[in-house]
Amino acid sequence: MNLAVPRDDEAPVPASHVAPLIDIRDVRKTYVTGGGYAVEVLHGVSLAIHQGEFVAIMGASGSGKSTLMNILGCLDQPSSGSYVFGGRNTADLDRDELAELRRDAFGFVFQSYNLIGTATALENVEIPGIYAGLARIDRHERAEMLLTGLGLADRLDHRPMQLSGGQQQRVSIARALMNGGRIILADEPTGALDSRSGAEVMALLRQLAEAGHTIILVTHDHDVAAHADRLIEIADGVISSDSGTHDLASLPATSGDFALASTGRIGLFADAFEAAKMALRALRRNLLRTILTLLGIVIGVGSVVAMMAVGEGAKQDVMARINAMGSNQLVIRPGMPNQRGPSAAGVTSLVAADADAIETLSNIRAAVPEMNGSVTLRYGNADYQTQVTGTNDGLPIIRDWKVAQGTFFTDEDVTAIAAVAVLGQTVVKNLFPVGVEPVGQVVLISNVPFQVIGVMAPKGAAAFGQDMDDNVFVPLSTASLRLFGQTKLRSITVSVADESLMDDSQGKITALLIDRHRLEDFQIRNMAAIVEAATATAGTMTILLGSIAAISLVVGGIGVMNIMLVSVTERTREIGIRMATGARTRNILQQFLVEAVIVSALGGLIGVGGGIIAAIIIGAFGMSIQFSVPTIVLAFACAAAVGLIFGMAPAIKAARMNPVKALASE
Repeated sequence: MNLAVPRDDEAPVPASHVAPLIDIRDVRKTYVTGGGYAVEVLHGVSLAIHQGEFVAIMGASGSGKSTLMNILGCLDQPSSGSYVFGGRNTADLDRDELAELRRDAFGFVFQSYNLIGTATALENVEIPGIYAGLARIDRHERAEMLLTGLGLADRLDHRPMQLSGGQQQRVSIARALMNGGRIILADEPTGALDSRSGAEVMALLRQLAEAGHTIILVTHDHDVAAHADRLIEIADGVISSDSGTHDLASLPATSGDFALASTGRIGLFADAFEAAKMALRALRRNLLRTILTLLGIVIGVGSVVAMMAVGEGAKQDVMARINAMGSNQLVIRPGMPNQRGPSAAGVTSLVAADADAIETLSNIRAAVPEMNGSVTLRYGNADYQTQVTGTNDGLPIIRDWKVAQGTFFTDEDVTAIAAVAVLGQTVVKNLFPVGVEPVGQVVLISNVPFQVIGVMAPKGAAAFGQDMDDNVFVPLSTASLRLFGQTKLRSITVSVADESLMDDSQGKITALLIDRHRLEDFQIRNMAAIVEAATATAGTMTILLGSIAAISLVVGGIGVMNIMLVSVTERTREIGIRMATGARTRNILQQFLVEAVIVSALGGLIGVGGGIIAAIIIGAFGMSIQFSVPTIVLAFACAAAVGLIFGMAPAIKAARMNPVKALASE
């Protein structure tokens, strides 16, 4: 529908050939009161208004004139009857099409000005242009031109509270002209002004009428109504008199001075940018409330980031300890299957020969026997209680444990029952004075002299928390004969070459040991299965921790929804202003959704930073932490999603408001 005003070069058309721009027939309007009573305000009003007329609708308070103006401006719809605008029945238009009609054809001038208090004069005037899709630079230039033409060049950056009543009404008139203002609807435009300012406003409306704009003035003042060319009086919901339309040929042609140059559409990104800018202004207006709203999201996201870092750190710590033992290993211990503790007395147990036999099987990389016990070490005047492990030269291989100083004992040392020892880092720190090189020194182990030939690299804690560095390694034969006086092994650790054949290798070892022992007096632990179970358990615990932390994020989202509902209630009039200036359902919905997402996203950013700091502080107390970039990104994305989800209800409430009721809100 082309809503552009005529050009200068278009000659007036004879009255007999001109259809009215506005044509209402038998319009009735009924309101239902809070008590459920139906009250009819308009009783079958019929009226035709042509392009270029200056019409005054006059009546006492409660006569129905404002209701009629709201219907004419498509802010409200009649209960019955027809309203044809430009040849199109408005009853056929949906909510958004009515908004587009208000945006492109109407400009409103209200008694109370209805300017947005947080926006400058320039920004207030630009609002209709935003919803018309006018580019920012064009919008800015047109608004500045309109305000300058109305004598407000030095008030562009002033907010409504910094302007006088007359100046605010001029801003309101400039806003009405932003998209061309083909029809200016002025509701008691001088009602809140002094006589001088009122006269200036009426002079402006007269200028607009002479420029070809259709002016519909609603007033109760005879002096104001006298400025119009046509006077319509309304009383008790019906038109009591109408001075009639002047000869159409005598109506002024449009000069085009106030016509909008472009009504193109802008992209979704630019539309969202404008919504974001307006949202930030609204959030800045209620800074304390915004901070309190952010707090819930900050705590939620911070908790998720910190808890997931701690959970992931604990998971990695456990897995590192288990993997230190090797995931491609089988650990054989004495004892009947499903029996805790050592095997029953008199039952054959594991011996070193079993390890030698296992090494002959296929897919076996190494079979390392171990026996251990608690001993006292002495060097000089220092004594230290620790563990001694008797083993063979394969231990560094299966444990992936390097020697930091010296060397590990060899198979020849095992055969020769050599009195040599390799110390763990914790033993070195507690036994030797600072500055003493341990390699080459002689220590007493249970009063038996041993020469230190090596020091192991730091290993840390094992899967169950014991300090792996608090250990002394000696040849198995030496431990058996000179320290413990027994041949029974504590365990045999088997490393397989191909982990995919681990189950097959376990079956072969089981068959071999049963054949050797004549009964199954041993247990085999598959480390790959333990690693898998530990991984699953750790993953479950991490998810549990994250879920607990996510609860606070949901609570923060509920806080966002509550605050946004309060914001919608407080800004009801602003919503009405935006609807009157052409905001469609999508525009209002988008504005409040963007506002909720901005709050949540900002809270998410602060929460991510706070969560990282909290996790680092926790790590400073010895707790393992592990940050995950995907987790952090997901936490931030969830915060934004929370704003989108929980902001939906307030946004829908705002978008579904009735423009008339919204404008009447205090």
